[in-house]
Amino acid sequence: MAHLYYGSETGPAEIPDRILAHVKVVATTKLRRGESFLLTWRHCDGSAPGRTSIWMQPSIPLRFVFANPDPEQLDPEYLQQLANQANSSGGIVLEWDDHTAEADERELEPVRVAAVARSEAGELVAA
Repeated sequence: MAHLYYGSETGPAEIPDRILAHVKVVATTKLRRGESFLLTWRHCDGSAPGRTSIWMQPSIPLRFVFANPDPEQLDPEYLQQLANQANSSGGIVLEWDDHTAEADERELEPVRVAAVARSEAGELVAA
């Protein structure tokens, strides 16, 4: 499990490495441009039941800590889905279970972070 540290909270949010790797790309792209957005997730097993929503903005400290030392392979379709959600009024809503968190690597097409670009409409796309 990866950890997302946000703001002055001392305890991190636990999010599967694969999912947080995708969120990291979208979040850093939006925050670098000065764009804020909402991020929501359900709590993982073993933590308090429920869900958390945070308002992501550039002035709040943010840190991503991954359990796996190797970078995750990124799925261009999932990146696009998250980017579209980030641009919506509902923001990014993370959903996962054992199957989505531990996706078969053969199904993922690697995308370099540098290959994420903007379309003519201004949306994030995998180039």
